Amino acid sequence: MVKIAFNLGQRNGLNGTKMIRILWVFVFLCLVSLMADASDSPKKPNIIFILADDLGYMDLGCYGNPYNETPNLNKLASGGVRFTQAYAASPVCSPSRAAIMTGLHPARLKLTNFLIGNRTEADSPLLPALWTTYLRSKEITLAQRLKSLGYQTGMIGKWHLGSGDSLAPWNRGFDYARMIGKNGLDYYNYGIYENSFKTVFEDDGKTYMTDKLSDYAVEFIGNQNQSNPFFMYMCYSAPHVFIVPKATKLNKYFMKYEKFKGKFNPYYATMVESMDDGVGRIMELLKQKGLLANTLVIFASDNGGVGLPELGPTPTQNDSLRKWKGHVYEGGVRIPTIMFWEGKILPNQVNDAYFMNTDYTATILDLLDQRPPEFTDGKSIWPSINHPNVKDETRALFWHYPHFSNQLGRPAGSVRLGDWKLVDNFETSHVELYNLKNDVGERHDLSNDFPLKRDELHRLLKDWRQNVQANMPIKK
Repeated sequence: MVKIAFNLGQRNGLNGTKMIRILWVFVFLCLVSLMADASDSPKKPNIIFILADDLGYMDLGCYGNPYNETPNLNKLASGGVRFTQAYAASPVCSPSRAAIMTGLHPARLKLTNFLIGNRTEADSPLLPALWTTYLRSKEITLAQRLKSLGYQTGMIGKWHLGSGDSLAPWNRGFDYARMIGKNGLDYYNYGIYENSFKTVFEDDGKTYMTDKLSDYAVEFIGNQNQSNPFFMYMCYSAPHVFIVPKATKLNKYFMKYEKFKGKFNPYYATMVESMDDGVGRIMELLKQKGLLANTLVIFASDNGGVGLPELGPTPTQNDSLRKWKGHVYEGGVRIPTIMFWEGKILPNQVNDAYFMNTDYTATILDLLDQRPPEFTDGKSIWPSINHPNVKDETRALFWHYPHFSNQLGRPAGSVRLGDWKLVDNFETSHVELYNLKNDVGERHDLSNDFPLKRDELHRLLKDWRQNVQANMPIKK
């Protein structure tokens, strides 16, 4: 282009000085054009994934809970999209977290139980399946994928995918890691590893753990170089039992306890509210730093809530859903999920499309204009964001839990296709069929009324298990 300008100058009889001036102007205009092109190119969005632990489907105000106070999460939902049929890939935590991190189904990973799960039942004809008690180091995490794209990465809270140094978050793609260690079920007198097992923050009963995790989140966001995007995987331990409340929050819940005839747990409500406070702090910091327009925020639970008195009073109420954590029925796998992105995700959306948390890797890569992993069990749900009528009713979702859960779940699997769901009980070989559109509570077994649909889904489930080489319970 410079040569063209020079030739034009010669043809028009310009002297050397004038030609040099013209060339400088020409170069300047080219630089301005390049800078404009660079400014027009979209900046990669920041991504914040907030994961609650054992939060039930109906534990938030925006999901219909009249007792628990969650103003910040309610605001997040009203400003974006609230999903009514989002699923965890497993009814217990570690497999579900592995699905988020890899986009692979827990059955394929052979990570099918929580890390210390070893319950058996004397009256059962089965022993639990053999399984892998950690996320293998060969698996590529979402953090590693994003780091390769220039992201600053941070993980805070409950990891629960392996405690060896090579398996810890600081060796799985996270630059900044604050992993819960000692006394992970307590909310006081706990320990948090800071980027290694050598540096540990130890609480002496003064700092509520939910608040401490929120402190780390604020620290991570505040320290980011805004020339590069960041990914923060914020894993609250709340509201997982032990049920340890903040005393300063209890009074108002006791004052309205009788109004609900003792249906809700005031101690649990304070734990949910403390987590909501943390979400509010994160969102306020994003607002102060002018990052709301370039930050995707995802909030979800890792599995269903606890619906029986485990290590204390029953914490959660699933109401219309059957069972709870540790079961492949809806109460164990249907989870609250919210997405927010100011200016990109339309507000006040309620999306009824069903999907699973294996889909997050493909979805995030899709919005970054990246190809999904060559080997994945997920698919992008980004096309359905802002388009709630875009639904894939032909896609099957699968669950596989060949264990005995602490919440009295038995070895079972299930499959959903459209409105139909089949549950396969491994101990008895009995299958159940439900139409979720008409019976979300899974109370009316239609397996004898619709034998063709029953057999279709059962064959689909068995073929899938064979395809992923699912680990099965062992006959005694």
